[in-house]
Amino acid sequence: MNSILQLKGQFEHQSGNSGGGKRNIPVGRFVESAHILSLINDLRSLQTYWSEHTLIKGALISVYYTSVVAKSNRIRGLLCRGASDLNDSIRGAKFAGEAPHIQHVFTYYVGLDIITESIIRLVAAKEIVEHDYNGKISHKDIEALNNGHKQYKHSARLAKTNFVNVVVDAFYVQKFSVDFAETDEEKDAIVTLYRTDVKTEDVFRAIGIDYLNAKKIDENTVLLRPDEIACLKENAPYLIAMKVRDLREVPPEESIASDPHIVQIPEPKQEPIIGVIDTPFCEDVYFKDWVSYESMLGDGIELDARDYTHGTEVTSIIVDGPTINPMLDDGCGRFRVKHFGVAKMGRFSSYTILRSIRKAVSQNRDIKVWNLSLGSILPIKPNFISPEAAELDKIQSEFDVVFVIAGTNGNPDQKPIPIGAPADSLNSLVVNSVTLEGNPASYHRVGPVLSFFHKPDVSYYGGDIGQPMHVCTPTGEGFVKGTSFSAPWIARKMAYLICILGFSREIAKALIIDAAAGWNRKDDVSCSIGYGVVPQRIENIVKTADDEIRFVMTGTTDAYETYTYRIPVPIYKDKQPFYARAILCYFPKCMRDQGVDYTSTEMDIHFGRVVETKGKASISPINSNSQGDEGGKHLYEPEARQLYRKWDNVKLISEELKDRAVPRKVYGAGMWGLSIKTKERLKEKNGRGLSFGVVVTLKEMYGENRIDDFIKLCTMRGWVVNRIDVENQIDIYNKAEEEIEF
Repeated sequence: MNSILQLKGQFEHQSGNSGGGKRNIPVGRFVESAHILSLINDLRSLQTYWSEHTLIKGALISVYYTSVVAKSNRIRGLLCRGASDLNDSIRGAKFAGEAPHIQHVFTYYVGLDIITESIIRLVAAKEIVEHDYNGKISHKDIEALNNGHKQYKHSARLAKTNFVNVVVDAFYVQKFSVDFAETDEEKDAIVTLYRTDVKTEDVFRAIGIDYLNAKKIDENTVLLRPDEIACLKENAPYLIAMKVRDLREVPPEESIASDPHIVQIPEPKQEPIIGVIDTPFCEDVYFKDWVSYESMLGDGIELDARDYTHGTEVTSIIVDGPTINPMLDDGCGRFRVKHFGVAKMGRFSSYTILRSIRKAVSQNRDIKVWNLSLGSILPIKPNFISPEAAELDKIQSEFDVVFVIAGTNGNPDQKPIPIGAPADSLNSLVVNSVTLEGNPASYHRVGPVLSFFHKPDVSYYGGDIGQPMHVCTPTGEGFVKGTSFSAPWIARKMAYLICILGFSREIAKALIIDAAAGWNRKDDVSCSIGYGVVPQRIENIVKTADDEIRFVMTGTTDAYETYTYRIPVPIYKDKQPFYARAILCYFPKCMRDQGVDYTSTEMDIHFGRVVETKGKASISPINSNSQGDEGGKHLYEPEARQLYRKWDNVKLISEELKDRAVPRKVYGAGMWGLSIKTKERLKEKNGRGLSFGVVVTLKEMYGENRIDDFIKLCTMRGWVVNRIDVENQIDIYNKAEEEIEF
């Protein structure tokens, strides 16, 4: 088998072109004055509503777009003043409607004077459309205006640019409205308020809720009692952006314990440490010396024997899974664990666990991989991320760690339901369960998250009917099934890749997903297995077949485009006989108050042969992606998301292996290129300096091993090429962890 190669060298950076051309509506479409009138009436109604509701200083207005819109097609001439960036006024985003007619709904926070100004602009635009265009303005008419071939005569109250912006806005906007979140007052809930000019503290004081003693997750997210929710709903229902139940119920894991037996295990040395967030750990098991336990439950909480079961079982797999399950030996060895008990079995408070997780991670910065096998029995919401997942994404962004999360369990006797929190965490590696035959487990649950993002990421063996997972319980050997027991196996592999082999978390996550997907990825519409089932043995992740070349590259996005055109692919008989696949992983900053537009940064991957035309070099991507290219095909937002996973933080592009191999034509010197183009949703440049990892696999069409040729060619072009030799890396790790006595 061939080792993975690590390519180190210089990436180039290039700024993007400012602006995107003059605005227009699609070819063959038009805007009628009657529709503009309906928007005027909407805003006049909102003007009346907000003049009567003065708890906040401005107005929250939900804009219903006609479809899922790109950032460039959001409103620019309405609800704004001058050249101000209206994206700064967005306070939430969701989807409405049913497939295939899904539409974006953005909630903006603006001043009352802005509503008045927008009405004036719409009235002026309506008059122009009626008098100069007979009540209907088309793409052709707007193009003539943009090119200066025609001017409207009716009104000078609206400059040409503003008029075009208002008309284009009217085309993409269906209506303006006020939205009210669905609420009930039966249970404690975590409530998030829209961000306005008035502090949450002042809002609560005005309507009679005690903010001083409230349990706050952040400035706008608070744990409220049923009576407080009722008070908020009565006095300011328009401020409720999101609401989820706080007390979550952990689905019971089926566990059958046998008689205690003694298992021999050596003393721990300097093995890597994995963090575990779970129910308490029993310190009377055979591997107790491998575990450092810390309870975060507080002194006043009473525990019984069953509270220790789940956490102990999960940790037993991380420490000594291959000994307990010889048929699942992954070749990763043993791991030490720092175990944090944060919840009793049964029901737990999301609010309490969120505080505990942040404290555990912030105080243990040396731990890079964390296992979280707790999850909610309730399905996730379609239009916003759970508070638990949002906090995990925030922690991963702040502390350079990665969470491996169980995909949560459902009822085998019922149709699969959506996964539960926190398995909707986008930056985490979410793991579902499969049977030994590779089929979804009987209890599996499904994605996607926010109607778009692939979750779970991957699947692994977690036990099922007739195929139980073996674990250690406080009373002896146990037989279990559940995603709680598939996630620890992947946490072991992530820790091996990061702590022993020295890969970044971006590369480690990419390698896991890439190995699961292979050439026959499984991320279908069912969203049950993820990209595929992760190989059992670690060598099947860190090594590749003799006819494959796999290399990894890391970088940071310091400009719009980060690229290299210097990847030399071997040539044979004047052709390049290779299939190609590449995966990109990054950990973007996420904004929960942006709703379905949760990820703030988009990285778009282009990988393929370098082509020179008319003195300019460009990449011919293996997936025909022309987004952002000069003269590239224009794609509407739904197409870009479906075809190229726009805004997803994991992108896998792959060619299909065919029965009849057709080697590639060599362009120029045979160089291939990699380009990462970065876009931002908000004005803040959250993507600048953001790390990414790329894993590329080249498969020789005739089964030949050309890795030595590739290494020589890379060295000639200035790349530093490291073979990832597993045994050598283990020796380096052990030497680095030795304690030296002076």
